[in-house]
Amino acid sequence: MNAQRTDRLERMTVPGFRQKKQQGKKLTVVTAYDYPGARLVDVAGMDAILVGDSLANVVQGRNTTLPVTVEQMIYHAQMVMRAVKHALVIVDMPFPTGQLGPSAALDAAARILKETEADAVKIEGGQSRMETIRTVVEAGIPVMGHCGFLPQHIRKMGSYKIQRDRQQIINDVLALEAAGAFAVVVELVAPELAAEVSQMVTIPTIGIGAGGGCDGQVLVFHDLLGFADTPPPKHVRQYASIFDTALTALENYKNDVEGGNF
Repeated sequence: MNAQRTDRLERMTVPGFRQKKQQGKKLTVVTAYDYPGARLVDVAGMDAILVGDSLANVVQGRNTTLPVTVEQMIYHAQMVMRAVKHALVIVDMPFPTGQLGPSAALDAAARILKETEADAVKIEGGQSRMETIRTVVEAGIPVMGHCGFLPQHIRKMGSYKIQRDRQQIINDVLALEAAGAFAVVVELVAPELAAEVSQMVTIPTIGIGAGGGCDGQVLVFHDLLGFADTPPPKHVRQYASIFDTALTALENYKNDVEGGNF
C-alpha cells in the first residue's frame, strides 16, 4: 500500500476500532515512537499506532519501562501525530501515572491528550484499575486497557512469562469492559485462555504473545523489523532484519570512503 492509497483511507476512530470486531475483522496495531517510524506504519495501513512506553527498551536502551516520564511520552507522541493521517493513535500512560489513583491518572491523561492531540491512552491493570479507568473515560478520554503480563509491574511479577491464572484474566478483562475501556491488550496469556476471554467481551482484545484467538495483534516496531543484533523475544514474528541490511550498507559506505570511491 503506497502513501497515496493510505491518504485516501478514512481516519480511524475509537468507534470504528470497536466496530471491526463486530464485523469479524482482525485489528492491526504496531508501536511507533517518532515521525519516520509512524509514517511507515501509517502508510502500511495499520489500524492503530501505540506510542508505547516500550520506547524505554528499544529507543533508550533501558532494561525496563519504569523510567519513562510523562514528558517523554508527550515528546514522542507529538512526533508520531505529525506523521499520521489514518491510524488511531494511543499513548501509554507511563509508570506510575496509572497507579496513583483516579485523580492523578486523569491529570496525566488529560495532559497527554491536550499536548499531543492523540486519540486515546492505555492504562495497565485490570480489576485494580477499574475506578481509575472509569474516571478517565467519564472525563471523555478513551482508554485501552492492558492485562495479563504487565511490564510496569516487572518488579512484582519477576520475569516475562506466560500468564495462566484463568479466573484472574477473566476477571480483569470483564472489569476493563465494565469500566468503559474500548479495547484491551492481552499480553503473554496462554493462547487458549486469550481466545476464551476474547469471546466473553464486546470490546476488541489485542494480543501480544497470546496466540491468534484475539481480535487483533500488536507488535513493537523494532522487534517486527529486526532492528536489534540479538534474537527477538520468543513471541515475536520478525518480518525483516533491518540491522543486517543497515550494517551492510554502512560497511559498504565505509569501504567506499576509505578506498577513495566516494
